Amino acid sequence: MSDSLIGLAGFGLALLLVLLRVPVAVAMGVVGAAGFAYLNGWPALAFVMGSAPFEATNPYTLSVVPLFIAMGVFATHAGLSTSLFRAVHAFVGHFRGGLAMAAIGACAGFGAICGSSLATAATMGRVALPEMRRHGYADSLATASIAAGGTLGVLIPPSILLVIYALLTEQSIGALFLAAVFPGLLGTALYMAAVSARLRLDPTLADKAERLPWAARARIAAGVWPVLGLFVVVVGGIYVGLFSPTEAAAVGAVGAFLMALVRRALDRATFRACLLETAQLTAMIFLILIGAGLFNYFIETTGLPQFLVAQVEGVGLTPFGVILILMAFYIVLGCFMDALSMILLTVPFVFPLVTSLGIDPIWFGVLLVTVAELGLITPPVGMNLFVIMGVARDVSLGTVSRGVVPFLLADVVRLALLIAFPAIALWLPASGG
Repeated sequence: MSDSLIGLAGFGLALLLVLLRVPVAVAMGVVGAAGFAYLNGWPALAFVMGSAPFEATNPYTLSVVPLFIAMGVFATHAGLSTSLFRAVHAFVGHFRGGLAMAAIGACAGFGAICGSSLATAATMGRVALPEMRRHGYADSLATASIAAGGTLGVLIPPSILLVIYALLTEQSIGALFLAAVFPGLLGTALYMAAVSARLRLDPTLADKAERLPWAARARIAAGVWPVLGLFVVVVGGIYVGLFSPTEAAAVGAVGAFLMALVRRALDRATFRACLLETAQLTAMIFLILIGAGLFNYFIETTGLPQFLVAQVEGVGLTPFGVILILMAFYIVLGCFMDALSMILLTVPFVFPLVTSLGIDPIWFGVLLVTVAELGLITPPVGMNLFVIMGVARDVSLGTVSRGVVPFLLADVVRLALLIAFPAIALWLPASGG
């Protein structure tokens, strides 16, 4: 068996282990180490095992991970999610389905300071779901709108998935953050349009709320200025060159901490819980990166990336054709895997293929995370569906899955627009210098 076929077999084995619920760090680490030893011998593996964990966790740019995680944790404990939901609801609540739209808008705002899809869905589920149920919303629409809105947390910067992609591919974190802004806003608009379209077909799924006077709207909107201010400072600071991504992450973490402090949301026990949660999430990500580092050594040794490039060149596929095939591949894979596992497993051999065809790596990163979002709400293992079911324990997977179909279609439309018009993602980083 050739080395490249051994690489393909190793990828298949790692994928199988992940599907069998083996932790992704363990699956990638074990397959990577065993495959590398098979090809290069145990002494070579011993050398790699001594250096790979350090190399995987040593880069200075990784310092943004705990800082952005801390920013999201402090923001969650500061109760900003409730303020965001009330503010968006004040402006759109009088439309039919306005509460669902408000939940989506609040998810987008909270995702801008959280960076985690699961945390966004869980937090907004506790805030918005009781309100929608109180107004008679159907469970299918209420739960699905929050599950879909939560996915915006992995794209709208700061995004942990974009950070991981940047580290794996040696791309600019700042450029990726800027590239994700307009696609994130487009996703928000399309999700709201999906709510409106669904209610045109079946108006009984939701009702209208009272229209608030403008004075009340202004008073409620004033409560979200800290969120908007923090987003503008962090992303705007990167855009104008005031901060590096690492400095912006530090400013964001301190800003979220101060907001929690001012709101009297931090006592000693809560502060300790925030630090512990930040440490646990950071350790989990770093452990996965160590496993991915071992797997990457194995993939590079097999020459699998070069093999795939040669095959594509031999077939004569255009870059557009390759993008379509890759997106279809990721959509199918996202039905069975979580987003982080999918990116870490595939990027080592997909990225060289992408760059060999002259495809912009920043644009491809946005496409990849967009597809990862789609996977988060795709049955049977869409993680956000299970998060919402954890919040609403009396709702079945079938109910949430039926409700999420319009949002999946909205994601397909967004993906098609990003492929057809790359400038949606690339204009802002280009103008930002």
